[in-house]
Amino acid sequence: MGEAEYGYANLTRAQLMDLAAYLVSLAPVSPPFDGGTTSDAGTPPVSTAVQCVSTGSSTFRTEVFASGLTSPWGMVFLPDQRVLVTQKAGSMVLMSADGGSRTPLSWSTPAPQIISAGQGGLLDVALDPDFGTSPWVYFTYAEPGASNSSGVAVGRASLQGNALVNFQRLYQQTPKLSFSEIHFGSRLAFHPDRTLFVSLGDRSYDTFVQNPANSVGKIIRLNRDGTIPSNNPFQGQAGAVAELWSLGHRNPQGLTYDAVTATLWSTEHGPQGGDEVNRILSGANYAWPLRSYGCPYGAPQGTTCRFGGGVHLPLNGSTFNEPLTFWAPTSIAPSNVLVYRGSGFPAWNGHLFVGGLGGRLWRIELNNGVYASCEALVLNERIRDVRQGPDGWIWVLTDSGSIRRVLR
Repeated sequence: MGEAEYGYANLTRAQLMDLAAYLVSLAPVSPPFDGGTTSDAGTPPVSTAVQCVSTGSSTFRTEVFASGLTSPWGMVFLPDQRVLVTQKAGSMVLMSADGGSRTPLSWSTPAPQIISAGQGGLLDVALDPDFGTSPWVYFTYAEPGASNSSGVAVGRASLQGNALVNFQRLYQQTPKLSFSEIHFGSRLAFHPDRTLFVSLGDRSYDTFVQNPANSVGKIIRLNRDGTIPSNNPFQGQAGAVAELWSLGHRNPQGLTYDAVTATLWSTEHGPQGGDEVNRILSGANYAWPLRSYGCPYGAPQGTTCRFGGGVHLPLNGSTFNEPLTFWAPTSIAPSNVLVYRGSGFPAWNGHLFVGGLGGRLWRIELNNGVYASCEALVLNERIRDVRQGPDGWIWVLTDSGSIRRVLR
């Protein structure tokens, strides 16, 4: 409450939000959602999402691959099994395949303008699908604008030796917004057709999210040179930006495309509770801020405080997509999402893995694409990224600066 000995006055809003999310993540797991009722008088509940409540007790172990990184955010494996890691302050580090050495990469001129403040900075990273012949490295970052504004940008640079050269800014989130250092998103995921999906946060500007004329709180789709595909769902629609793929997102910090099931998956931070895993469909609306299983910060825990009643009922002619699953009333602060297709855990083939800044790696089992169960694997680390390694194991990147492998 502002008592001087706690030093809260010295924390930014983004740091306070991170602290709040961490504290909430330590709360006991809540009982399953019982279906409840909606806030729309006379409207019966429709098919609702199933709440994720851990029921498993799998045995696993972790092994440290590397440590000593500074605020790492995203990682990707090169074809020769080296690991490329982004650090939020604006640098990339190339780790050897055995983790024994690391090389900071230099930026050639021109270089991206990266602002590291709050939750913003150098964020996700992905390789060109044809990296062997076209060594482009794609990345998202917070870019400064006029009047203390900022927004997510997408860039690419060619990896040549220990340098990132020929930088190109491919896209900038519109509009850039002032006085917000939170909710940037953002993740990258390539489709097999070589188009690029990008998740963009709402920057805590709720009023922009349902408006298709901007890219705030959206998932967009670009060609890998930054142009816009002609078959995007809002292409040619009056009052809508052509890059738009889906809308109604709050802070989507996870994104992956599973080629086996042809499914784009995303994770999204709710407010107080209401964290989601979503199956992203072309042109779909995911309801924020009109519907959510989360509650306003400070509201008493329970079902009655949920935004719009929780259940994603139609409203004013708009139809909203329900999440695959959600967490409430306790937030897990989800980071990236992985569809596991490795040999290390054959029984987990096709399961989703969601990193959590609350110290848990969540395993979600599907049955013909429908939620079946979930399990919390306790790692006691803030998990910023989760990837499948070339060795078939699950790799996690942590805020403490380590890369760990999850093994049997």
